[in-house]
Amino acid sequence: MECISLNGNSKKQQLIINIKNKIMSNIIIVEYNFSHQPYFEKFNRDWIEKYFTMEPVDEFVLTNPEEAILKPGGAILMAEYGGEIAGTAALRKIDAYTYEFTKMAVDERFRRRGIAERLCYASFDKAKELVAKTIILYSNTKNVAAILMYEKIGFRHLKVEPGVYKRANIKMMIDIDDVMQPVTFNPLFKESSSRNFILNEQNL
Repeated sequence: MECISLNGNSKKQQLIINIKNKIMSNIIIVEYNFSHQPYFEKFNRDWIEKYFTMEPVDEFVLTNPEEAILKPGGAILMAEYGGEIAGTAALRKIDAYTYEFTKMAVDERFRRRGIAERLCYASFDKAKELVAKTIILYSNTKNVAAILMYEKIGFRHLKVEPGVYKRANIKMMIDIDDVMQPVTFNPLFKESSSRNFILNEQNL
């Protein structure tokens, strides 16, 4: 029987993988229900008011998510961490095959735990259920970490059209089939792992 000896770097990598797996195992993604509205509003209002200014469209979406997102055919997901509501993200229907990835936010208490990444991929899975082919998003150059995450996932930059959010100076798009999936298998240790982007729409 061949014995494989792990060097210091390999042991360190294994420890990092184990920690990430433990953290990620605490994250549960659930569908939005009416009781989630206060969290949906608070998490998003916090980052928008901190870095930008609330716009009329923000007020409408955050106070009336059922009317603004769900009834037109979109979806909202909530992230739970350790049994508490920790984050959210939405898909706003643009047309039959296009959705806007929007209103992603994580409570400050739960940032840097991979929640933003989980919300991203859960949203992509939901978009597939909705028969979406393309996802777009709007952001701002201030959100450097978020933009880096989107680029790694596979989003590509487009020209921002006038008439969208005043704070938006970046537009990105991805075809569902082009989404870069997270790493889920480590051939050395035979364990699951996940890229832990400590990122999201608010530099989480």
